[in-house]
Amino acid sequence: MSTAFKKQFGGKVRKQDLEKLEKSKYWKDGKFENFIETKMDMTLSKLPKMLKDSFTGKADRAPKENLNILPFDAIAFDSSYLEPKFIWYGHSVCLLQLNGKNLLIDPMLGQNASPIAPFATKRFSENSLDVIDRLPEIDAVLMTHDHYDHLDLDSIEKLRPLVNRWFVALGVSRHLEKWKIPASHITEFDWWDELDFENIKITFTPSRHFSGRGAFDRAKSLWGGWVFKTDTSNIYWSGDGGIGPHFKEIGEKLGPFDFGFIECGQYNENWHAIHMYPEESVQAALDAKVNVATIVHWAGFSLAMHHWKEPIERFSAEAEKQSLEICTPKIGEVVKLKNLPQEAWWKNYK
Repeated sequence: MSTAFKKQFGGKVRKQDLEKLEKSKYWKDGKFENFIETKMDMTLSKLPKMLKDSFTGKADRAPKENLNILPFDAIAFDSSYLEPKFIWYGHSVCLLQLNGKNLLIDPMLGQNASPIAPFATKRFSENSLDVIDRLPEIDAVLMTHDHYDHLDLDSIEKLRPLVNRWFVALGVSRHLEKWKIPASHITEFDWWDELDFENIKITFTPSRHFSGRGAFDRAKSLWGGWVFKTDTSNIYWSGDGGIGPHFKEIGEKLGPFDFGFIECGQYNENWHAIHMYPEESVQAALDAKVNVATIVHWAGFSLAMHHWKEPIERFSAEAEKQSLEICTPKIGEVVKLKNLPQEAWWKNYK
């Protein structure tokens, strides 16, 4: 096993890590647990069908042409105008500006979401790592969990000299430290932990998911979402996960929310407990008291068997039925919360 390959796995759980993890009330029997039973339905009897599905219908799981990333618009993203704004870069990457501060969420801008697998999971957009070269000053990076489609070594290595504040789920710091991020630059969050950062109240919220980068670290770090509250806005980032009662709890404790980024994509009946169907994503937004929603975790990679457009099309249809206002930004588009795009841009691609 090459050194470069081993590096992808990140850091092993150390004694000092265990001492922190064991203090969490969500740590039980040597791992983190979800608040309700959460199992993936991937029995041996289902394996033949899964293998068949994996090798059929592949043509529709990714667009037939590269999804364009709009160039960074420095004028539109000018921090001297303090109105909330964001740029979504496909999948779950988002540059969010609040109070003139730039927060980069789950910056997986690499080209391969499966760097330890025999076959690459190629990104739908080319030259995505180059985005980092054009970003404004980043005040903090936030990580929801340690899966490869969210925590990417190539992206971290490019960001490392540019960022000195890293806010991460409990247990994720060992990976960043392995990749030469100073421990003094990293703050870990347990569920419901909160921090005041540049007049932004940041809270780490529960989700129904799991974690791990190798065979021996499953659920050895936490997973979740974020809430960002300022004097003028309240924003929710759901993080990855299945439907559950936590959405109502988050809405009751921390909502209502002016805007919500809701996970929707890479779902399948075999792992339905950890990734919502689009109709459930709409219900999650409503349960959390989100006024306007956009979806993330789509238009980046094919990590499930559905058509690449299916998440946004099903979500949009259900949102209309449920009278949920939605926003549909292009990849790389500057979005101001007072002027929300609703163009069906994906229809321009096959």
